[in-house]
Amino acid sequence: MSSAPAPDVLDNDVDPRTVNNSHGRSFHTGFAIKMLIMAVVDALGVFIVMTSFAKGATVVGWSMVVLLLLANYAYFAKRALALKYFLPGLLFLLVYQIFTMGYTGYVAFTNYGEGHNSTKSDAISALLIQNEKRVEGSATYPLSVVSDGGTLGFAIYDGTSVLVGTAEDPMTPVEDAVVDNGSITAVPGYDILPMSQIISKQTEITTLRVPFADDAEAGSIRTQDAQTGYLYRSIFVYNEDADTMTDTASGVVYSPNDTGEFESADGARLNVGWRANIGLENFKTAFTDERYATPFFKVLVWTFVFAVSSVVITFLVGLFFAIVLNDERLKGRRIMRALLILPYAFPAFMSFLLWRGMLNTKFGFFNQVLLGGAEVDWLGDPWLARLAVLGVQLWVGFPYMFLICTGALQSIPGDVVEAARIDGAGGPRIWRSITMPLLLVSTAPLLIASFAFNFNNFNIIKMLTDGGPRFSDASVPVGSTDILITMVYSISGLDGTAAKNFGLASAMSIMIFVIVATISVISFKRTRALEEIN
Repeated sequence: MSSAPAPDVLDNDVDPRTVNNSHGRSFHTGFAIKMLIMAVVDALGVFIVMTSFAKGATVVGWSMVVLLLLANYAYFAKRALALKYFLPGLLFLLVYQIFTMGYTGYVAFTNYGEGHNSTKSDAISALLIQNEKRVEGSATYPLSVVSDGGTLGFAIYDGTSVLVGTAEDPMTPVEDAVVDNGSITAVPGYDILPMSQIISKQTEITTLRVPFADDAEAGSIRTQDAQTGYLYRSIFVYNEDADTMTDTASGVVYSPNDTGEFESADGARLNVGWRANIGLENFKTAFTDERYATPFFKVLVWTFVFAVSSVVITFLVGLFFAIVLNDERLKGRRIMRALLILPYAFPAFMSFLLWRGMLNTKFGFFNQVLLGGAEVDWLGDPWLARLAVLGVQLWVGFPYMFLICTGALQSIPGDVVEAARIDGAGGPRIWRSITMPLLLVSTAPLLIASFAFNFNNFNIIKMLTDGGPRFSDASVPVGSTDILITMVYSISGLDGTAAKNFGLASAMSIMIFVIVATISVISFKRTRALEEIN
């Protein structure tokens, strides 16, 4: 018997049920994972939006709303296939570059800094609070220090009822509080602090201010001994209609000026202001105010010297070793190349700290071992400190130049050099007319990038010399080895050596950007001539 012929089956035929089931499982699994990831992203985004609006950062809030809508469209719309691949990079660019640059530009035209770090309404409240004095003839209240989930507050007894409040919540009466011989012993919903905790929180308690009522002018309750409370009221009165602040003790009236402060007719200013737009004042200060202009131009010159010298000396040393180790006749080239790369493999900030220790005047390796106990002040003398900075930068920078020069030399076609030799060109002529031009074609963009990096090389200055030694004639904390970026950091006040001045620091940051961008553009245009060699 012959069996029935088998049905014709093409090689690429597959059971449709298998296809549907396979694709269905794959589709549902992938979609579920995508839904889970986007749910987490949306939840985080909604949290940021709610927090932004709650704190008054409406620009950040609405920007986050737009980004969330864009992300959901990109990952759920079929037409946005290409967008989903470059959207993450685009978002990081917007957040970490565009937003940062835009915000820096905004701050540069404001007086944002010490005493001007908030809104006008916050400044008014701060002035009223900071200038409070005890109301003469006011009652003395028995007081207990209470805590509500870690938040400190006061409970006072006014003779008829117990009132409780915190720094955020004004005094309000509470029921069922227990008063024993004029002392508050129990308050529902609050824990009364024992003396041991009061002693440990002494500073917090003596500086705590609890509003007596919703109206800020009603004053506040304060204490010095955690047992009795007194009513304090500000000596200033703010007139909302006239927008003036009046000192009730002296009668002086302060009006808002153009720089975000309350100022009297004789020019006296109150010590708390608000953030305001001051135009080009920060840029004018950087160039005309002797406190900043004099050290600024000194630092500017040294910044150019440091950036250019760092590139030149590291390139020449790196090129020298690249040429030497590119000779095939030299034995042990791989080992020597590995040894030369070690300074580059070691973390740079660790190298800076290590060199700082070795250059120590009394205990450093150079003075104690190499110079037999001499006390050369490597980091305390202006010129020696600058030489030390350049020397350490050479140590950490030449391996990078060695690597790129080695790669550039090995990429030069051998037949071009051989043809030049056949034509009678000697070694110096081949180097001048062929090797060096082709080498610069590859390395010129990297040299420009290296210049831009060293122009803002914050780490080496901060960790090696901390900008010192300081200028003796400067009223700002700036020194002989400071470059522009470390000077900006000092002026900003983030290191605690000066009053915070974010507006001026941002203006100087913009000037640094303009300088580096201008030099980079000019340099890149000039390097185009080298490309014709190819």
